[in-house]
Amino acid sequence: MTTIGRGTAAHLEKVEAPGSMLTHTAARTLAVLRISTGFVFLWAFFDKTFGWGYATPSARAWINGGSPTKGFLSGVEVGPTWLQDFFHNIAGAGWANWLFMLGLLGIGLAFVLGIGMRIAAGAGVAMMALMWIAEWPLDKTTAAGEPSGSTNPVTDYHFIYALAGVVLALTYAGHTWGLGRWWASLPLVQKNRWLI
Repeated sequence: MTTIGRGTAAHLEKVEAPGSMLTHTAARTLAVLRISTGFVFLWAFFDKTFGWGYATPSARAWINGGSPTKGFLSGVEVGPTWLQDFFHNIAGAGWANWLFMLGLLGIGLAFVLGIGMRIAAGAGVAMMALMWIAEWPLDKTTAAGEPSGSTNPVTDYHFIYALAGVVLALTYAGHTWGLGRWWASLPLVQKNRWLI
């Protein structure tokens, strides 16, 4: 049996259990991840709304009568036929456009501001799951027999964004460089902890 020195024993007594401590560097890194992830959603919202010419040309901007969902969902050519039909049928529908755009805006703002992180994470998981299903990375080829472009059948950017949102919510990442502490102190949020 080895003997532990007095300094080492004292140090071990102060070590917290895994998951019970977050260093300042880790908290700041999570804040950068939170803001960056939020910016991804906000950028998509603004580009689709105003047609800044990155993913959406000006002529197809939402404010110019374009549809944020039509191009993507009408082009679904992978997955089971019934699933392709479902996405084709909702492509460009007004309710689908509004839900998608409100989701992008809400998730983006919540992450950037650091408020409502649990709701934003849940919405982000749902949105990313639906987009994963629409891209159906399990298929190597499209319905026409062309390569689908899938590079990984399980872990792709949809999974990473969804997982990042969950990690950000669970680690209270909105408390660093965000409004999370203020938000959590509001009486409504105190009574309804799911709003954190």
